[in-house]
Amino acid sequence: MTQSNASRPPALLVGTGFGCRIPLPALRAAGFDVVGLVGTDAERTKRRAEANGVPQTFTDLDDAIARTGAAVVVIATPPHTHGPLTKIAISRGCHVLCEKPFAKDVAEAREMLKAAERAGVVHMVGHQFRWQPERAIVGRAIKDGLIGEPRFVTLIQYFSLVASPDAKMPQWWFDAEVGGGWLGAAGSHLVDQVRAWLGEFVSVSAALPMVSARSGVAEDSFSLRFNLANGAEGILQQTAGAWGPGMNVARVAGTRGTVWIDGNTVKLADRDGTRDLPLPEDLALPSSPPPGEDFRQRPLQQDTGPYTQLCLALRAAMEGKPSPTSMPAPTFADGIACMEVLDAIRKSAAEKGALVTIR
Repeated sequence: MTQSNASRPPALLVGTGFGCRIPLPALRAAGFDVVGLVGTDAERTKRRAEANGVPQTFTDLDDAIARTGAAVVVIATPPHTHGPLTKIAISRGCHVLCEKPFAKDVAEAREMLKAAERAGVVHMVGHQFRWQPERAIVGRAIKDGLIGEPRFVTLIQYFSLVASPDAKMPQWWFDAEVGGGWLGAAGSHLVDQVRAWLGEFVSVSAALPMVSARSGVAEDSFSLRFNLANGAEGILQQTAGAWGPGMNVARVAGTRGTVWIDGNTVKLADRDGTRDLPLPEDLALPSSPPPGEDFRQRPLQQDTGPYTQLCLALRAAMEGKPSPTSMPAPTFADGIACMEVLDAIRKSAAEKGALVTIR
């Protein structure tokens, strides 16, 4: 069994793609000792481990836990593997941080939460963007009543990430059979964003179009109208298949004012005029860890600060200490709520935009 520094909880990372780019440096920055990397291809896993200074590699999670004594397992693999891997980790008494989309469907998500609760382990989901500063400021403004009662929500984003059919992306993104599609890859983050700001969804009417020149694969876009339990209604649209410069609209209007994101600034308009909202000290991010030797880390450096905050919250929960952040950490219960919305969106899209009630 690997000897790990007692002050740095031993962690296993499952997944050699995104896992090495963002969770790995974030775990280290949060004070974890990453003692092993688990992958499906032994040679590739060894190369990635060597490039990132991880001492041991494995192709079997159960064996990896037994041989390293890991206290926590971080799962950053395609979504159809999340359920089985999570159950292995929990059966060994490990705490779990599981990437999104949380599960293949809401039924599996509920099984994962039950297993974690029975075992009494800490469980979190990789919705790190709760801590992205602009999003956090908007959430605080809504919570503090600066816009009154939220009534109208608009979230629209255009990206060119997969506009070219030749774009090199994870295969699961385009494979619906393994939980893929742009809805799961990116829509899960936006669903969590809306929930963190405004509460629960009650109904959706949705479509899952293909914008890029592809056919026979899972969607690269999603579009929905939604209603929330607090009475607000809104639209959520995102495409990763649009040529041209990106566009991002994030705006919430209420009875007393409107708050929106303008680049790296959050603005509030009300009867007193328009002003910029500052970043409260308790919502500031820790310094982002520098990228490792793996060149693929560099394009996603904007993720590392929020992911480090997620890992800090994970460590505090494991050690029974107060959270270092005022933002509630996303748990498996949040994973279930998100999957309920994703399943409803898919059902609505399959029924040509029929209204689907969630709660």
